[in-house]
Amino acid sequence: MPANWLQATFGVAKPLIGMIHLQPLPGSPGFAGDLKRIADAALRDAQVLAEGGFDGCIVENFGDTPYFPERVPQVTVAAMAVICERLVRESPLPLGVNVLRNDALAALSIAAVVGARFIRVNVLAGAMVTDQGIVAGKAHEVMRLRSALRAQVLVLADVLVKHAAPLGEADIVRHGLDLVERANADGVIVTGKATGEAPAPETVQLLRQSMPHTAIFVGSGLTPDNLHRFLPWCDGLIVGTWLKEKGSISPRRVREFVRAVERK
Repeated sequence: MPANWLQATFGVAKPLIGMIHLQPLPGSPGFAGDLKRIADAALRDAQVLAEGGFDGCIVENFGDTPYFPERVPQVTVAAMAVICERLVRESPLPLGVNVLRNDALAALSIAAVVGARFIRVNVLAGAMVTDQGIVAGKAHEVMRLRSALRAQVLVLADVLVKHAAPLGEADIVRHGLDLVERANADGVIVTGKATGEAPAPETVQLLRQSMPHTAIFVGSGLTPDNLHRFLPWCDGLIVGTWLKEKGSISPRRVREFVRAVERK
């Protein structure tokens, strides 16, 4: 059986989690000069997810391209903390934080301070060749900071994350096991090769069979039409690209996705 924290955190055994892609934040090339407008848009997306039947959400600085490979500037941490605090205060959904490309220490710090429930870490262990260069995992720092902060924050780690290639052997089962057994991840996320691309269902099934006691999330490329290929093998769904219309999360698409899950 998967980790029992799923029910305790999300109120359901197999949660639906929506991605809230923040518009460019202060300091990034695309910032338009109005942080409140960005926060308002994020809160609207969170409310749409909650009203449509989703069980959680993740905030990430998706608009901050080009991404820093590891540590982000202090202004990014400050801006995300302001937005995340508002979401925790005004939205009923359990909140996750992902600081792109791989600033897990910032994500954990924000989550601990504002009361978010979990973080997503693209590279927690190992090393990946990405469009930001070589990104190496720092599980030793992340887990020691969590302990020092006494933070009740879950860590979900990507397995051979999208938009990247492993620096070494691409054994996804071995990497998944290392994330849990050696890097202390609470759960793992499986993605396709790029944003909006689904993983191979056979890969998720292989991980399920090899890691029967680990919470496994499918984290990219999900649609109402392909759900049936993943639901038997995973413990949660993370949905972003398909839910959007004109840059925002669509209430109609949220409802359609939830109905598709309920029919399976």
